Amino acid sequence: MTGSMTFHWFLPTSGDSDQVGAATVTAGAARHDRAATVAYLAEVGRAAEANGFAAVLTPVGAGCPDPWIVCAAVAQHTERLGMLVAVRAGFALPTLIAQQAEAFQAVSGGRLSLNIVTGGDPAEQRAYGDFLGHDERYARTGEFIEVLRRAWAGRPFDHAGPHYRVDGGGLATPLADPPPVYFGGASPAAEVVAARHADTYLMWGEPPAAIAARVTRIRALAAEQGRALRTGLRLHVIARPTSADAWAEADRLLSGMSSERIAAAQARFRRMDSVGQARMAALNAGRTDGLTVAPNLWAGVGLVREGAGTALVGSYAEVAARIDEYAALGVDEFILSGWPHREEAERVGAEVLPLVHAGREPAGDRAGAVRLR
Repeated sequence: MTGSMTFHWFLPTSGDSDQVGAATVTAGAARHDRAATVAYLAEVGRAAEANGFAAVLTPVGAGCPDPWIVCAAVAQHTERLGMLVAVRAGFALPTLIAQQAEAFQAVSGGRLSLNIVTGGDPAEQRAYGDFLGHDERYARTGEFIEVLRRAWAGRPFDHAGPHYRVDGGGLATPLADPPPVYFGGASPAAEVVAARHADTYLMWGEPPAAIAARVTRIRALAAEQGRALRTGLRLHVIARPTSADAWAEADRLLSGMSSERIAAAQARFRRMDSVGQARMAALNAGRTDGLTVAPNLWAGVGLVREGAGTALVGSYAEVAARIDEYAALGVDEFILSGWPHREEAERVGAEVLPLVHAGREPAGDRAGAVRLR
C-alpha cells in the first residue's frame, strides 16, 4: 500500500510464460512454459507479498481451475497475502458461498476478498448450464450479493426473490470478518449492481478521460443509494529502466501473437455480450498498429487476451506517473500483472511502486519526454 492507494497482483492459475496469455479459455492462449502448480503459484504469491502487493486476483471460468481450491492451497504458503477469489454468481447458491467464505477465513486467517463475476460470454454460460440473458444475469448477481451478505450476518432470515428463495437461512453465528466484495461491469445493468452492493467497483484499463467519467458516474449512483464505494483499475504493466526498453518489450510480446491466435481470440470476443469486453476490443480494433490509445497506455494485450486488455508501457518513472494520474481521477486500487508473473511482481514492486505518489511532478522517461506510440 502506498499512500491511500492499494496494489494487488494477479495469480496465473492457468499457467505462465513470457508471452501474453489468455486468462481462461484456449482461444488466443499462448504456450505455458510454467505449469500452474501449487509450488509455482506459491512462488508468485510470495513474490507479490514481499514486494508490496496486498492481495492476488484469480480468474474464474472455462479453462482455469477452481479458484477456491487453488487459493486455499496458495494461502498455506504465504503469510499475509490476501486472496481475491473470483466467484461466478449464479453457479452456486449464495448460502453455500457464505459457508465457503466462512471456512476460507478460518483456514487463511481472514485473508479472503471476493470478486463477484457475472460472466460475459453467452456460449460459456450455456456450457455451464446458465441460459439467462445479459441484464437478467446482472439482476441475479445483485440478488446473489444481497443474500450472501444476509447469510454472513448470522441471523436466520427468509428471502423470496426472482432468482433465490431461502427459508430460515444464514450462518449459525455472524461472520466476524466478512470479505470485501469486488465487482466489475461496464453496462448500465452492472452499474446498478455496483452502486447498490459492491465495496470496490473494478474497471479494465481505459484512457484517463474514460476512467474519470466512469468513476464520477459510479460514485454518483452509489450516493443515490446512500453508499460510498472504492474504485479499482485492472492493468498490465510493461516497465523497464528506460522507455525504449519498455517499448521493445511490448514489441516482443506483440511479435509472439500469431495471426491465428489473434483471429481466434477476436472471433470469441465478437460473440460475447460483455460491454466491458466490447470497450476493450474497440481500443485495438483487431489491428496490430495504432495500439497506443493514451500516453503509455497500450492496447496490444487485448488482441489475444480476454478481459483486461491494456498495459501501461514505459520507464519506471513513466508508469508510476500514469498510476498517479489515475489515482488523481479517483482510482483507489490497482490490480497489476505482467509476464512472467513471478519476475514482474518483483520488478514492479521494487522499481515502480516506490515511485508512486512520491510528491514528484509527472515525469517523462529518464532519458526523454513521454511518448505517444
